[in-house]
Amino acid sequence: MSHITLVRHGQANTTARDEKNYDKLSDLGHQQARWLGAHLQDTRSHFPRVYCGTLIRHAETTASMGLTDPIRDPRLNEIEYFTIAQLFEEQHGVKVPTDREGFVEHLPRTFAAWADGAIKNTPETFEEFETRVRDALTEIGTEGGPAIVVTSGGLISMVVRQAMGLDIPAMARVALAIMNTSMHRLYPIGTQLSPVLFNAVPHLEAPDRQFAQTHL
Repeated sequence: MSHITLVRHGQANTTARDEKNYDKLSDLGHQQARWLGAHLQDTRSHFPRVYCGTLIRHAETTASMGLTDPIRDPRLNEIEYFTIAQLFEEQHGVKVPTDREGFVEHLPRTFAAWADGAIKNTPETFEEFETRVRDALTEIGTEGGPAIVVTSGGLISMVVRQAMGLDIPAMARVALAIMNTSMHRLYPIGTQLSPVLFNAVPHLEAPDRQFAQTHL
């Protein structure tokens, strides 16, 4: 049966505080991607169709995985979270966090405010994000054999929201849980794509690789 496997990019620049500086893999991010690519080869996983976003971290992850000639689609890009967060701070005084603990609290608040239209002049509205993700996944579909899609955590959380009917707080919890180079699989069940795999990192399960199970 044809299916879609979504992969979050490898660890990016964790010290960045803006979109441009975040958009490159760390050395660990490249290694995570190489390990995932080797795992897919070892398990003889077959993906006749390869897609990724147009961000640098997507292209670098795809290349380090050993995937060739991906179809690059801007609809598969991450939301501009740093930009939205900066606007949230300017307009409502909610400071951008500097550590993971702060980010855990910040992301749900930001998603909720963005979805409510309380943050003005964002690069795209929440509804526009929803629409582009739905359109991209519908177009990729399941015809033509299994597809692998290298993208970002925010987009994967939106895919899960749409498949499972999640509210915004639940979508935010999904986004926070997603690890770098984790796999998420959708199968067609009836007329809908349904999640059958979430946040899988078999390539990082060995004791000497568990340090590489990163979220940021």
